[in-house]
Amino acid sequence: MADSSFDIVSKVDHQEVANAVNQAEKEISQRYDFKGVDASVELSGDSIVMKANSEERCLAVLDVLQTKLVKRGVSLKSLDTGEGTPKASGKIYRLDAALKDGISQENAKKVSKLIRDEFGKTVKPVIQGDELRVSSKSKDDLQAVQRMLKEADLDFAVQFTNYR
Repeated sequence: MADSSFDIVSKVDHQEVANAVNQAEKEISQRYDFKGVDASVELSGDSIVMKANSEERCLAVLDVLQTKLVKRGVSLKSLDTGEGTPKASGKIYRLDAALKDGISQENAKKVSKLIRDEFGKTVKPVIQGDELRVSSKSKDDLQAVQRMLKEADLDFAVQFTNYR
């Protein structure tokens, strides 16, 4: 019997992120508490830039953006705000958030070790670039791996693809 397998990936749906940013920009332009504070949010490549005239307003823009991302099904773990405090540049406070795409080698090794410690030799994880292929003879073991990873507190978003 052939081995069954699936891939563990950490991908961001850029269209959903763009939609969330557009919705956040629209809400910010219409809300009364954002009138006259020069608040804005914009997507440029793989980063999102939030601006306002005070640190508190900038954090409020981040909160609106996070709400829109969650409603669109984008994990907040894929948004990296650094230390999370807005930096002053002139009269405007600015907060940059990068989108994390792919699994780093360090995180892939952690997940691989987690799987090997839990399931031993019945499940074989293999690192392939920025994703992880997990294979086993038993589909039940693969489903148990998926359950374990969903419950684990990983510091990156996890999706499962190519289940065979």
